[in-house]
Amino acid sequence: MSGIIGKKVGMTSLYDAEGRNIPCTVIEAGPCVVTQIRTVEKDGYSAVQLGFDDAKEKNVTAPLKGHFAKAGVTPKRKLVEFKSFEEEKQLGDIVDVTLFKEGEYVDVVGTSKGKGFQGVMKRHGFGGVGGATHGQHNRLRAPGSLGASSWPSRVFKGMRMAGRTGGERVKVQNLQVLKVYPEQNLIVVSGSVPGAKGSYVIIDK
Repeated sequence: MSGIIGKKVGMTSLYDAEGRNIPCTVIEAGPCVVTQIRTVEKDGYSAVQLGFDDAKEKNVTAPLKGHFAKAGVTPKRKLVEFKSFEEEKQLGDIVDVTLFKEGEYVDVVGTSKGKGFQGVMKRHGFGGVGGATHGQHNRLRAPGSLGASSWPSRVFKGMRMAGRTGGERVKVQNLQVLKVYPEQNLIVVSGSVPGAKGSYVIIDK
């Protein structure tokens, strides 16, 4: 499974041949550089580590400085491992947006927007209490019964309750590649991609 690291630019829309307006996301994909080659003999598995987005020397820890120096590349902000590539990669090789072709489908992984502590209606889509009559008071958005009584005298794990929402790793599958702009290192995929503008995403082929 090959792929590339990118940065979400924002959303726009394109018209297809039938005149339909398709919502899409613009991603700055690469260029990424190979920073490490994992092998079965040494690491127990095979993978290719890519680095993306230049970082300042002062913001990189000493171990990572040595890691990048060994690969002969400048320090990077984001490192991600990919299981396999069609072509064999060497340290310092560049992986860019030409990896993708218009019309194919990709999976995009990102970190969703954090929404803080939210109630059950926003977090899980609960309907709330049906009406405001019959003595209801401040119950319209309440979760209702949790189902626990003298047995089991506890709340079951996984009960849908209020809590922290968003800020999680999310994968969106089967997004079509609509446009590829190699000169600007941009790729346009159909639909929405998790995360805020400027956040890192991983595009898997």
